[in-house]
Order: sequence, then structure tokens, then C-alpha cells
Amino acid sequence: MILIKNVEYCGKKMDFLFSESAKEAQDYGVSQGRDEASHKHESNYGANYGKNGGQVLAFAENLDSHVKDSKKIVNLKTVDATGKVLFPSLIDVHVHFRDPGMEWKEDIITGLDAAAHGGFSHVLCMANTSPVNDSATTTRYMLEKAKNARPNGPFLHPVAAATLGLKGEELAPFGELSQAGCIAVSNDGVPLYSTEILRRAMEYASDLDMLFIDHCEDPYLARGSHMNEGVLSAKLGVKGQPDIGEALQVSRDVLMSEFLDIPVHIAHVSCKRSLDEIKRAKDRGVKVTAETCPHYLLLTENAIDGYNTNAKVNPPLRVESDMLAMREAVKSGLIDCLITDHAPHAAHDKEHPLDLVPNGISGLDTALTLLWSLVSDKVLTQEDIIRCYTKNPAEIFKLPYNSFKEGDVADFFLFDPSIDWIVNKENMHSKSANTPWLGQTLKGRVCEHYLGGVLVAKI
Repeated sequence: MILIKNVEYCGKKMDFLFSESAKEAQDYGVSQGRDEASHKHESNYGANYGKNGGQVLAFAENLDSHVKDSKKIVNLKTVDATGKVLFPSLIDVHVHFRDPGMEWKEDIITGLDAAAHGGFSHVLCMANTSPVNDSATTTRYMLEKAKNARPNGPFLHPVAAATLGLKGEELAPFGELSQAGCIAVSNDGVPLYSTEILRRAMEYASDLDMLFIDHCEDPYLARGSHMNEGVLSAKLGVKGQPDIGEALQVSRDVLMSEFLDIPVHIAHVSCKRSLDEIKRAKDRGVKVTAETCPHYLLLTENAIDGYNTNAKVNPPLRVESDMLAMREAVKSGLIDCLITDHAPHAAHDKEHPLDLVPNGISGLDTALTLLWSLVSDKVLTQEDIIRCYTKNPAEIFKLPYNSFKEGDVADFFLFDPSIDWIVNKENMHSKSANTPWLGQTLKGRVCEHYLGGVLVAKI
């Protein structure tokens, strides 16, 4: 058992007692405070996690008397965490690990290493691998490699391709993919042209209790674009993608969701027009959830000025009014989840003219540090981050998480807000360092991370 003392949590100084194994929790007398739905995908976990792993035993402002009086506490280790901030582990429901097929950018081993050091317990891997994850063989390969590399986590959950080869023409075999371990469905990276395919994908996924995640981008308005459409794109002479291109597809999806009475999850929202469509839908009771990324809360299209290829991302960075609207949407709860959309690319992939480089930002190493800067600036709170990066994604995708109640999985990390570090290849655990913050000094970093009571990362 380990007792963490004097740690900051949502503005209070707390003590936290947890077990390092299920047996310790059992001996202590804890009955697991978990519902079965949250462990629906436990076949994707390691053998010593969930009901078989370490659990939360006690959480209070001062546990000294509790520890002193308890006869159930044995072999206690005490850690003074003064100056550190306590977080439940984060859940990222949208990453790209490039494995199989593009391992020079990232592989499952380095992706999970970045996740561990970034504070993540569970990650959902999109299907745009090579080959595409549209068969049980690919799904099983991903899960086996993840379990062998990280038996104690973080844990990988594959997302099934919505269509064969992501071509938008024929549905992938969702039943086979679900049985192999996929927990959601998406055509992410390639928007679905056909509303008939969209409808059938949503229906088929719903029958299997798999949430459909949609990449919202009008394929005609977005064709050949490399940034946001506006004054800056005209100045740079680069074809831009208007925000209406995203909002049109969002509107289509929420109308389809409403018509079918089936949930839909909107991927990487970037602009106010999309938020307006989502709000109107939620106000009508449509079963729509949505996500966004730290870069849409912190950057505008100005980051790409000078043809900065590390700021080229899809959807593109928008204007300041969109950035401010995204911040407000996270605070108000209109946005349900925060994600990284971790999209690593090797350095040479980004060393070409803007119109020839791929979209994407490597985000697992930097996500929490960047969000903490918004907490420091009083734009967001720690509670906002926990709601959007732990609680909501866990409940939407039926995954276990730590709310610091007795019996919860002991998934948590200590964050040191005083650490200064330079964003570069040497300091990142991802194989790729394609980020607009490359070379900058950031403040704050995860220093210890536990999953199921087991230490999985430390700096």
C-alpha cells in the first residue's frame, strides 16, 4: 500500500491511499466501486488491471488518524507529494499510432510510451493504418503488440474502419471487428461522401453497441486545401478550407442521429459554426457528443504563417473567434471530450512545401502541459480537464476511470507544475516531434504515473 500526502487536487491539499494489487485491496476490505458497464472491454486490458489490479482505498484531506488506527494497513510506503498536483489518469479517445505499416512515424510501443509519460490510461487508435484496420487480423495484431509491450498499461483499444479500406464504398465487417476487440467505428481521416453509407454504418455499429465517430469535412469544399480559408490563406496564396465545410457535415450527422435515434460522436471540432450546430442538436435532445484538441484552444491560423508545416493539421487551425468559442465550449460542457488527435510524422515528412506535407501534430507528450497553461491563465480549471479528459470519455466509451472513490481503479499521476522543459526530440517519448511548440520551453510535466496501482512511468 502507498500513502501519498500533501498533494494538490482541485484547489485542496489531500492525502490518498491506494493498493498496489487486488489482494491488498481485498485484505483491506474494499469492495470494488465499479459498474460492469465500465469494464465491458476488459479483454483489452492486462491480466493485473481492473478487478485484478490496485484500487483506491481512501481519499481525504488528512488520513493520518485513519492510517494510525487501521489494523488493515500493512507494509505502508509514504510519499510526500508537496508541490505536486494529483490527476486521475486521462483517456484519449482519438490517436493515430501508425502501426501497422508506417512505423517510421510511430509504432505501438513508442505510442504507448508517450501515452504513459503523458498521463494516459486508455487510448483509442484510429483505423487509418496500412493495412487499414478493417479486418480482425489487424485488430488482433494491434492488441497483441500492445499487451506484450505494456502489460500494465496504458491500454490500447482499436477503432474499426467504417468502410473497407476507408474508401467509403462498402461497410467493413463490424461484427468480426467487435469480436476481435474494436470498441468503436470511424472512417477518420476520410470523410464519408455517401449519406446512405453513413446511415448504415451508424445502424450497424449501434446494433453492436459500438459508437460511431465521424470525421466531419465536406469532401468538395475541403478538396485540395491546406489551411483555414480566410485573409491569411489569400495572403499566403494557399487554398483554404472554410469552416462551413466542417459545419455542414456536423449538421448532416446530427440530423441523421436525430432521425435514427442513434448516438453519434463528432471528431476534432475546430470552429464556432460546428459548435452552434452541436448546441442546437443537444438542446433538442439529440444524442450527440463531441471532442476537441488542445491546439484548437491555444492556436489560431497565425501559427501557420510563414508556411510552418508543423502547424498544418486537419481540421485546420481557425481564427481567434473560433479559438475563444472552443474554450468556452469546453468550460460550458458543450464539448464533451478533450483529445490529442495524436498524429505523428517523421521529421522528413514535414520538410517539404506546405502543400506537399501531411496533416498532423504529435500531441501525447505535450497535451497536459499545454492545458495546464490554460489553468494557470485561469481560462480552464483542473475540474474542466478531469471532466473532459477522464470522466466523460470513460462514460461515453464504457471504460474504467478513477473518481477517487473507494474501489476505483488506482489510475492516477502526479504532475509537477514547476518543471521547465524544452519540446524537442530528446525530451519527447513519441517517435516523432512534429508540433508547433517544437523548440519552445513549456512548464509542467507528469512525474509519476500509476495504472492499477503499478508505476508505469517516471521522470
